[in-house]
Amino acid sequence: MDRLLTTLLFSSFLLLSLFSTSSYAQQNCSAFSFRNNQNFATCKPLPQLNSFLHWSYHPDNHTVDLAYRHGGVSNTDWVAWGLNIDGSKMVGTQCLVALRNSSGQIHAYTAPISTYQTQLAQGALSFNVPRIEAEFSNAEFIIFATLALPRGRTNFNQAWQNGGVSGQILQPHGLSGDNVRSFGSVDFASGQLGSDGGSSVTSRQRRRNVHGVLNAVSWGVLMPMGAVFARYLKVFKSANPAWFYLHVACQTSAYAVGVAGWGTGLKLGSDSPGIKFTTHRNIGITLFCLGTLQVFALLLRPKPDHKYRLYWNIYHHAIGYAVISLSIVNVFEGFDALNGQKNWKRAYIGIIIALGAIAVLLEAFTWFIVIKRKKSDSNKYPQNGTNGVNAYANGTHQQA
Repeated sequence: MDRLLTTLLFSSFLLLSLFSTSSYAQQNCSAFSFRNNQNFATCKPLPQLNSFLHWSYHPDNHTVDLAYRHGGVSNTDWVAWGLNIDGSKMVGTQCLVALRNSSGQIHAYTAPISTYQTQLAQGALSFNVPRIEAEFSNAEFIIFATLALPRGRTNFNQAWQNGGVSGQILQPHGLSGDNVRSFGSVDFASGQLGSDGGSSVTSRQRRRNVHGVLNAVSWGVLMPMGAVFARYLKVFKSANPAWFYLHVACQTSAYAVGVAGWGTGLKLGSDSPGIKFTTHRNIGITLFCLGTLQVFALLLRPKPDHKYRLYWNIYHHAIGYAVISLSIVNVFEGFDALNGQKNWKRAYIGIIIALGAIAVLLEAFTWFIVIKRKKSDSNKYPQNGTNGVNAYANGTHQQA
């Protein structure tokens, strides 16, 4: 009964919080008063980046007067909002941009985007913009504009962004979190916002999650587990050769799953040419190469009594520990790229702590066994006998 009551209270609190948040956003939109006393027929809070879109659509001449508000920024930032007439992503967006110029004045201008490496250079848009101006106050940019919409439609894909300015050079916007989810659609006639672009973001986010899970399980969990089996189980005579098969099974499974994760990463990169996680990508390529070398090294593994076995062991251990170290680092790089999957990050930290604790305990236990075994062998085969004569009956040293 108490559990049911707790669940109901928690659910009610969650629904109330969501309703309050939504109501506050809508109130902040519709009740906002502009300093120039402009009024707009429609106002919608945009789902990301603390932004709002106000507009009035004029069907007689197919124009729209609008105000785009972007809060939570400083006057050393830039903000942009635009329509993508023929696409749904960044490239092709016809932007309205606002920033503080070198004279200290708030400046608004138009900028078409034709490449992901854009610096939002000023230029004419594919449709006419008879009026554009901007202002800044209370950590919020506001862009006012009149757009002559393309004929025959009122529904368009939209995108909005913000970034920093350094020496009058516009810096790239963020490449994770809300900055890669800030687009959708708007219908100026019906007053509705849509998620045409948002659905593709959800799909891409799903692929990113799959990529993260595959690589976290393979490189980040199975690889360390395989190393634990190899290092600590082989000290037990009863575990031979089971430790070897467990080690090989973990490492080959990790490599197979890791290759699948690597493939999804390549696909994500090709589908998102403007989004780059350079460190994560470079470490991933390095891991794939080193993992492939380890697999081929297994095929070239010399027999235990071979003269080159020592060198193979040094190579195998060095590359193996390097792969494990880089894997753990890259998993955390991946969590930073996912931006928001804090529960997954905490779960992985818990797994790593557990594996580390097990490794420490096994390290101490195996050293205890090794030292005890050496003492036992020493007592069984002492090096020196009584009166300087060794303890072997024939007076000669024999190997155990």
